[in-house]
This record gives sequence, structure tokens and C-alpha cells, in this order.
Amino acid sequence: MTPDEAFNAFLEANQDAQEVMGTASSADPWAGSPFEWIMRLASRRRGKAGEVLVEAWLRRLGFDVGRPRSGDHDRVVAGRKVEIKFSTLWEQGDYVFQQFRDQDYELVVLLGVSPTAVHGWVVPKEVAIEHSVPQHGGARGSDTRWLRFRAATPPSWMGAYGGDLFEFERAAREYF
Repeated sequence: MTPDEAFNAFLEANQDAQEVMGTASSADPWAGSPFEWIMRLASRRRGKAGEVLVEAWLRRLGFDVGRPRSGDHDRVVAGRKVEIKFSTLWEQGDYVFQQFRDQDYELVVLLGVSPTAVHGWVVPKEVAIEHSVPQHGGARGSDTRWLRFRAATPPSWMGAYGGDLFEFERAAREYF
């Protein structure tokens, strides 16, 4: 066997092993998605990717997006302090937006990305806090909150604040 043949045989063995282990790319819903690159990021870097995506998208829509004035929010959009929360689609079909805190921001942008769709909402902070639940138990539970729901069926209250990209843009134009 030549070195090239040996390498190709190993690639075939690798594919066999992926299928046996249940991780073959054909079973991966993100394989071939335009958002596949996000899933290759370390989980703690995905939040930053969400911030960059929201900023770039809002700029393309013509909004003025500036740097935060403090560590209590992520961006300033059209003069409004904005916190950005990002979720990729979880295996159970949920979006999970984490680490809501009662800090200095007016609006929260929720960006949800699945392999084939993008959803977004622009929600007043008070509404997001009201509908979120404590993320941790005990004394820490009151500091951080999260919002979890089926991506295919967001809670009805969210309809006023966005949805698919068309509705997300409508909400952005209403709130910024």
C-alpha cells in the first residue's frame, strides 16, 4: 500500500468509526449549514460570535451600532443600551438564552440560530426578566436568569418582539 492509499484507507476507517459512534457528519444537522462554523467554536466563544453577527446584521440594515459604555451591556444601537444573547439550537429543539442579569441595558436582542433558520427578538429588559427563570438554585439563583423554549413554538408573548428574520427586522425597526 502506498502512503496515499494508507491515508485514504484510514479516512475510510475514520468514517466507519464515526458511523459506529453516531457522529458521522451525515447525521450532523449542522453539516453543510452556513452556520456550521459556529458549532466549531468553543462554547464560550459562541456568545461573542452572536454579538458580532447581531452587530454586522444591524449595520447592514442601516443602524448605528456603537461600543458599550460599560460592562453592563454589549452594544449601543441607535443610542439604546443593548444586551445580546445568543443560542444555537439544542439537540432537544430548544433555544436557551442564558445569563440574564438586571444590569444597565434597555433592550435585549435574542438571536437563535439553527442549521437552516435564524430567529431573533428585540425585547425590553423588563419583559425578558419577567419571563425568564432563575438559572441556578440557592442564593446564586436570583442573580442570573435564563429563557428556554422550543424553537418551533416560541411563547406567544414573544410574537410582538420578533420571530423569523422578517419579524426580527420589523422589531428592530420598531425598537431602535
